[in-house]
Amino acid sequence: MALYLFAGACWLPVVWMQIRMRALAEAAARDGADLPPRYRHYRRWWVALGAGAFVALVIVFYLMVAKPA
Repeated sequence: MALYLFAGACWLPVVWMQIRMRALAEAAARDGADLPPRYRHYRRWWVALGAGAFVALVIVFYLMVAKPA
């Protein structure tokens, strides 16, 4: 259960960051500018939180399949 909670805790900020990243990318495309540093900051956190959630869910999958004693 803790792994599900951890994955969910990682997922919630990722959704918020994706919305912000989309807005930053749209603004940069509209203005013909480069992506701002804030975009790269969000991307680093997005990857880190996404990797953590992915690993947690792989472990959950393993536990469901292997059913260790």
